[in-house]
Amino acid sequence: MSESVKYVLDESRIPKTWYNLAADLPAPLPPVLHPGTKQPIGPQDLAPLFPMSLIMQEVSTEREIEIPGPVRDIYRQWRPSPLYRARRLEKALDTPAKIYYKYEGVSPAGSHKPNTAVAQAYYNKEAGIQRITTETGAGQWGSSLAFAGALFGIEIKVYMVRVSFNQKPYRRALMESYGATCVASPSMETQSGRAILAQREDHPGSLGIAISEAVEVAAQDPGANYALGSVLNHVLLHQTIIGLEAMEQLELAGDYPDVVVGCTGGGSNFAGIAFPFIGAGLRGGPKPRIVAVEPAACPSLTRGQYAYDFGDTAHLTPLTKMHTLGSTFTPPGFHAGGLRYHGMAPMVSHLKELGLLEAVAYHQLGCFEAGLQFARAEGILPAPEANHAVKGAIEEALKAKRDGTSPVILFNLCGHGHFDMQAYIDYFGGKLVDQDYDEAELAMALSGLPSVHV
Repeated sequence: MSESVKYVLDESRIPKTWYNLAADLPAPLPPVLHPGTKQPIGPQDLAPLFPMSLIMQEVSTEREIEIPGPVRDIYRQWRPSPLYRARRLEKALDTPAKIYYKYEGVSPAGSHKPNTAVAQAYYNKEAGIQRITTETGAGQWGSSLAFAGALFGIEIKVYMVRVSFNQKPYRRALMESYGATCVASPSMETQSGRAILAQREDHPGSLGIAISEAVEVAAQDPGANYALGSVLNHVLLHQTIIGLEAMEQLELAGDYPDVVVGCTGGGSNFAGIAFPFIGAGLRGGPKPRIVAVEPAACPSLTRGQYAYDFGDTAHLTPLTKMHTLGSTFTPPGFHAGGLRYHGMAPMVSHLKELGLLEAVAYHQLGCFEAGLQFARAEGILPAPEANHAVKGAIEEALKAKRDGTSPVILFNLCGHGHFDMQAYIDYFGGKLVDQDYDEAELAMALSGLPSVHV
């Protein structure tokens, strides 16, 4: 049988709870620190930016957190998302491995991001919030929050990293179609943006800068909150619906993964697919290898330092312990804009320190080649970010071929590339090159890490 196989759950099987990995960690996460006092922060320190319901999820150690009914009702529009056995890709690779992929591109915004965008919009609406500010890299998060804002009647303002703003006009158009406002970052609208542009008029932007702008605006407006699309514990929590569904679907297939692969930028889609399997292993179940794949041009897990750092460039956010390239680090403008963040989610970073995951980094040309090989076998063109997970899965399948083993490989295809066609046009035109970060800039950014003694 060469055809790919689809495993679908009835919508009644949408999980009723999210899974919180914090309940099963062998060692707790290092505390989040106040940037001024360097002391652990409390819920009230985050209240100017987030509704208390999300703050309590951020610090929770309960294993299961209920998904509100209105959120599950919206999830039914595209969840449960399908799981596929990639038999055609297996045949193309001539590998004895079984390859499964969970496909999150079926959501209205075309990626996994609505899983948390809808939840965050719901909790903000319940708290009486009228406006939300946010940042976006490739635009997947911005368009997802714009979608969620339209559903709940919340005004959305998105600061989009300037290089992506220019590279991905269709993502910008999608945000505006949902009713959001999208601004290129750095902008002249904020003190943070003006300070950056004063230093460099043509600054390409970074997620750290865009976060600074969004946080600054939200902090000054009592009717506004800030929302983040990755990194924070509550965001990773909401994404675990991916892995929870995948567990049930793999049970239908009669399989369990030996290897779980996810692309990593801030850590949300990786956490979504991997955390339920890591948690099952920590509770005495099978322990698959967990592989995090990141871009070689912004390699926080493989090259970053595990240290306390700011989540943004203007240093408006609390200090979290994470693998970081330094909050002032600006990566090259490679096309996987959603993976251009200087830091990694604290919980993902913590797992790496505990030896519960492996991390690898690949350049963009090899990832695009893998994405095209996948598209020509399976028919789905991945987003540039998702190409990293495809590359990781293919490398695992080829390794199995060399070793004569037959592992079950699961990866998360976190979004389609339909709004990223300029990236593929550039690839076919020979305009894409493998870019490396500036070693001197990295050294300078790391030298500026805050001094923290905990």
